[in-house]
Parts: sequence; structure tokens; C-alpha cells
Amino acid sequence: MSKLFYIIGASGAGKDTLINYAREQIKGSENVIFAHRYITRSPFTGNENHICLGKEEFQQRINANLFALYWESHGNFYGIGHEINGWMENGFNVVVNGSRQYLPIAREIYPDMAVILVVASGEIINQRLANRGREDASQVEKRIARTAEISADLENCIKLQNDSTVEDAGNELVNIICLKQKLYI
Repeated sequence: MSKLFYIIGASGAGKDTLINYAREQIKGSENVIFAHRYITRSPFTGNENHICLGKEEFQQRINANLFALYWESHGNFYGIGHEINGWMENGFNVVVNGSRQYLPIAREIYPDMAVILVVASGEIINQRLANRGREDASQVEKRIARTAEISADLENCIKLQNDSTVEDAGNELVNIICLKQKLYI
């Protein structure tokens, strides 16, 4: 049986970096596929490999029921295509970059998914948000303030501390995905 790995964390916790690291380490050697997201954000911001859509095209895809999961956050829309269901039906385990706020809905749709919560200290998050240069100072403050506002149940998650090196947390993520997924195939 296939497994969905739903990775969440505050802005600046390092989700994209860890997902990219795990993708590079696994490189098809396991029965794992990393899903891309459809986002209404420029394709050249951050280090996430995503597909950029305009808001009208995103809405068209919602209306056509082409997303397995979708949400709005920070003025952008994010979606995961229905292709993940086909991948899982064909025996692949799927890793997605999710949303803490959308977690209750995602759990309704995929009750057996494994939720991985990436966490980092406030100081590290502030530094990462400032360094990535995607937001101005007021936007960074809003992202940090939003962390306290998320009311999703984060207790039943696998917590992954990401305050050290990419390799430390990245190898832990690889181990979680590769060891957990073997329990389900």
C-alpha cells in the first residue's frame, strides 16, 4: 500500500531545502515520487521547483477538479494535482510540500498520510526569511506572526528539527521517508 508524506512547517523552517535534498538523495532509487506544486507565484522565487499559474488558470483548474489538494496562503494559491492519486494507485509513495493551515482538510482526504512537521528556532527562521529575499521586512513579520495563528492539530506529526546543517535534517527526512514507506509497500 502506498503512502502520502505531507511535509509542513513555518515559512523559513527549510521545507523546500529539505525536500530538494531528499529528492537528490533518493533519486528514484526508492519507490518514491516527489510531487511539484502549482503556485500563483513567479517561477524564479525561492528554491522550490513549482509550476507557475496565473490566478485565472488556477481557478479554471479548481473548477475542472484537477487538484487533489489546494489552498491559499500569503496572497498566493497552491495546488497539488490529481496525478498523485494515480502515482499512489500504481504503488508509489508520494512526498508533497503541504500547508499547516490546510492540514485538517488534507487529513480528511488522506486520513492515512504521514505528516512531517519541519521546525526551526525563531532566530533561524528570521535569518532564513531575510536571506531568501522574497519578502520585505513587513512581509517577513507577517509570516512569523502567522505561525502563532495556525490552529491545526500538530500533535500527531513526525517532528523534524532543522536548526543544524542541511545534511543532518535532510538525512533524517530521507530516513523517515524510506523507512516509513517500507512499512506500507
